[in-house]
Amino acid sequence: MSLLKGKKAFVSGGSRGLGKAICEVFAREGADVAFNYSNSEKEAEDTLKKIEAHGRQGFAYKVSVIDKHGIVHMVEDIQSKLGELNILVNNAAINKADNFATTTEQSWKSIVDININGLYYVTKPIYKNMLRARCGNILNITSIGAIRTLPTSVHYATTKAAVIGFTKCLAREAGNFGIAVNGIAAGIYDTDLGHSLPEFFKNMYQTWSIKGRLGKPSELAELAAFMVSDKNTYMTGEVVTLDGGTIV
Repeated sequence: MSLLKGKKAFVSGGSRGLGKAICEVFAREGADVAFNYSNSEKEAEDTLKKIEAHGRQGFAYKVSVIDKHGIVHMVEDIQSKLGELNILVNNAAINKADNFATTTEQSWKSIVDININGLYYVTKPIYKNMLRARCGNILNITSIGAIRTLPTSVHYATTKAAVIGFTKCLAREAGNFGIAVNGIAAGIYDTDLGHSLPEFFKNMYQTWSIKGRLGKPSELAELAAFMVSDKNTYMTGEVVTLDGGTIV
């Protein structure tokens, strides 16, 4: 398998869930992969093993996406080991089940900080290097909660809507330098984040979905690999929905 042969990728939030699956599929397709994580060292070690099992180089960094200086140093270290990054996947995000009426200011700020400010801090140093190279591929993971009237948390849906705006506007600017920027609007997946949602919501979702089930992380990772590959030559500024065919 060589869809990403010779590519160098960074995946934010690569120790669990969708990020872990993306790291593994990218490595299977021939990419060397670096990723960051915040807490789960055991899970990060497992992701590294999955990358290396495919004969690729893997690097894990325990640094938060909102640690601006830590992210800059991380990118410098990755590039000293791998060379220029060709691929960036902005996957890291958090959610908290909440009603808007009871959402605290602190809860709002924490979601916005990770899901939006973290997007900025991670993208900026990698994007600058892509500008110099005049090539690159950026993939942002957003949510169907940003585009449909689902009973999800308002703060989470707001940040994921911002990711869509970020994707489309940056694509316009980046296209002048040979850089593609796209997104995937994910449904609910069989991940820790997915299972943090209320049980009634997950049950309703499986009723709404044509597939009748939650998504598998590997299913999104397969699409992600194609979207950042050289096979995908005519797509930018696009957000592809992958949700099992929800009908709400």
